[in-house]
Amino acid sequence: MKSIVASAPPSLVLGEATPAPISPLIAATAQQLPEQVNALGRARAFAEPLLAAEVMETGENTLEHADAVAAILRDIGGSEAMQAASYLVHACVHLNKPEDVIAKAFGQNFATLAVETTKLMRVQQQARAAEDAGQRVDDAQLQTENVRKMLLGFSRDLRVVLLRLASRLQTLRYYAASKRPVSPSLAREALQVFAPLANRLGIWQMKWELEDLSFRFLEPDTYKQIARLLDEKRVERELNMEQLRSRLEAELRARSISATVSGRPKHIYSIVKKMRGKSLPFEQVFDIRALRVIVPSVKDCYATLSWVHEHFESIPEEFDDYIAKPKPNGYQSLHTVVRDGDGRATEIQIRTQAMHDHAEHGVAAHWAYKEAGTKGYAGVSASGEYDAKIAVLRQLLAWGRDMADSSHSGLFDDRIYVLTPDAAVIELPQGATPVDFAYAVHTSLGHRCRGARIDGAMVSLNTPLQSGQTVEITTVKEGRPSRDWLNAELGYLVSPRSRAKVRAWFNAQALHETIGRGREAVEKLLQREGKTALKLDDLAVQLGFKNADALFEVVGKDEFSLRNIENLLRPSEPEPAPEEQLLLKKPRPQDASSPKGGVLVVGVDSLMTQLAKCCRPAPPDEIAGFVTRGKGVSVHRRDCSNFREMQVRSAERVIDVAWGQPKTTVASTVYPVDVAVEAADRQGLLRDISEVFAREKTNVIGVQTQSVKGTAWMTFTVEVSDSGRLNKVLAMVAGVQGVRAARRR
Repeated sequence: MKSIVASAPPSLVLGEATPAPISPLIAATAQQLPEQVNALGRARAFAEPLLAAEVMETGENTLEHADAVAAILRDIGGSEAMQAASYLVHACVHLNKPEDVIAKAFGQNFATLAVETTKLMRVQQQARAAEDAGQRVDDAQLQTENVRKMLLGFSRDLRVVLLRLASRLQTLRYYAASKRPVSPSLAREALQVFAPLANRLGIWQMKWELEDLSFRFLEPDTYKQIARLLDEKRVERELNMEQLRSRLEAELRARSISATVSGRPKHIYSIVKKMRGKSLPFEQVFDIRALRVIVPSVKDCYATLSWVHEHFESIPEEFDDYIAKPKPNGYQSLHTVVRDGDGRATEIQIRTQAMHDHAEHGVAAHWAYKEAGTKGYAGVSASGEYDAKIAVLRQLLAWGRDMADSSHSGLFDDRIYVLTPDAAVIELPQGATPVDFAYAVHTSLGHRCRGARIDGAMVSLNTPLQSGQTVEITTVKEGRPSRDWLNAELGYLVSPRSRAKVRAWFNAQALHETIGRGREAVEKLLQREGKTALKLDDLAVQLGFKNADALFEVVGKDEFSLRNIENLLRPSEPEPAPEEQLLLKKPRPQDASSPKGGVLVVGVDSLMTQLAKCCRPAPPDEIAGFVTRGKGVSVHRRDCSNFREMQVRSAERVIDVAWGQPKTTVASTVYPVDVAVEAADRQGLLRDISEVFAREKTNVIGVQTQSVKGTAWMTFTVEVSDSGRLNKVLAMVAGVQGVRAARRR
């Protein structure tokens, strides 16, 4: 079989060990079904006539690309079945019914794998095309993470991901070998999506090569600068590292410690990331020279560390004991940086084989601590449900299960990933519809949704979506959701979030209608009373409401009587109680210093007065009088809105009044005052406020309460001899639990 593979870049740090093939992946792909026997040869023979003369959009021959992908999969331990799929994927586009044709020739397992991988290729091409056209999404980090999740959730088969990883690596190798210009979106996708996924899956060879190649294309000048710095002393470093490695291994063997010492890979992108993240110059990146020591036991770890620190100068601030204090993810190892006699720094990691296996292939794999940013320079979170699922998938790989048929297939069944026309990835629950999609993009788009296209074809709004589809929504300029969307039997909405948005719209609409009814009733009343100039918000506050809409809402619900408004608007008062009537005479000069009770009406003899209930004045309020028809003088506070209206309308009936000095016999004269309280409604609220009034010896002669949407509005009528003392009482009422405001009305 002809195999053309572009050469991989040489190791950037000579003398370092090349990572071995990943054992979990070997285990995962080693099993073969009967239909997979000689699958590789048959697949290539099947695809060759279709691909031999075809050229990919990168300029690479398609058959040569498939050959190279198969070789990459072979190198990391992939089975022949995995390698065979690399040919069938590219053959799909040449077949009318690819799934049927491939299933007949190779079995349904191969057909599903090839078709799903082809779909994913198309989705990625759309996303890259959108980025190249300048259609960048608002939250690039979220978009990147959604693409990562889509890669794993797309087909419920990790082999799809492995095929795409190998294909992208080969594409970058081809660009490097041919020296062709690379699309920035393709290189960025490799760096931000494929390399982290390779890292999470423990495929380190693929990870570092994807990173270095993509970084080389994205930042060629920086790449060349670091490569030049590494090359300047490559031979010297290679010799020194080999001498140190041999000496350390021999010394440990002499102490009966069976140790394996090897160079630890360090690559250009990793060096640059650490330099930028920790603001270090190249000379201070200590682990450019690095060794890893694998020993049999924990005791041997510390014995090795002791020997290293005894024979080399250690850098204390670079020492970490992750054995005594493991990282939160369970990672264990000893890290130290030492200098040799010439001052050269070398990082040494010491761990047992079990620790090494755990770090390389276990649940606490290298990606979990390196990408979590615990050192502050990686910037990719490795927590949450998504990563928990990845951890489970890695365990399944280690157990050697075939990814197409293993029981993990339900792990991603609850989510799908679809695209907008601009190729932004939208995550939705399984079974979601175009209406769910519209609401996920924007609430307004959901409300105005009237039709949908899936991959260009018109569909009904209750059509279940599938991963990889592109969805386009048809809207109207001004629209509203349909009540049918809330009918579960019709299947328009699956997402609880979408349902909540539709319910919120209808609730808001009902509230709007209720407020409209209340507004209409209040405005009609104001017209009858000739009070159309009155500000509605002022009226609402006087009635104990936060604003006019709050008043309209309770009126519209018939929870607040309009008679309360009438009583407030009409300044004329019923015949006052005897204790509220005071016959006052014009004061004589000789009486000026004598104590008198009640209100003095200046310049009018023997005129009956009454305290207005709309504002309930009390000493020492500034007051004024208004001569009523047949009921004497009504005394108001000067800041009373009713008095101001009467003053404008009938200025000739306004009369000056003042408080008189109370006689000793009436020193206990009290005046009714209204107090408005706004509070979060709760059980026992009225009792707690009443206790404050009782404790302050303030008599309560009337209470009105109402509760609107969890807010209690209360009006207390209390008796005071001096309104000035009321401020102290109000301050204590404001301190009651839940009270938001307490003020005199």
